[in-house]
Amino acid sequence: QVQLAESGGGLVQTGGSLRLSCAASGRGFSGYPMGWFRQAPGKERAFVASINWSGGSTYYADSAKGRFTISRDNAKNTLYLQMNSLMPEDTAVYYCAAAAHPYYCSGGGCAPDEMGSWGQGTQVTVSS
Repeated sequence: QVQLAESGGGLVQTGGSLRLSCAASGRGFSGYPMGWFRQAPGKERAFVASINWSGGSTYYADSAKGRFTISRDNAKNTLYLQMNSLMPEDTAVYYCAAAAHPYYCSGGGCAPDEMGSWGQGTQVTVSS
């Protein structure tokens, strides 16, 4: 099972940018779809973006379209999320996750129950 560790979160002002990274170790990264999710206080964990095994196909939640970019470097076993034009409503703990099966996340995006491994999360706070 792959182990995941996020980094890059922090405090940023409205309109600012952050780049999250997710370092993977163990088996189960390069051949699997990956996703970013977020959880705000008092809310359920929500899908943000996903990417297929090669990086050639991506999918975004409506809230992320045009502002966030997901990418991966399989040679470095690392997943990224570039977040631009951040808004206070983007404040949340952000999690990276690996699909439990290579054929999951095929319907456009990923559901939380399709993911087999999760990182510990990184806090993103956007001040107004």
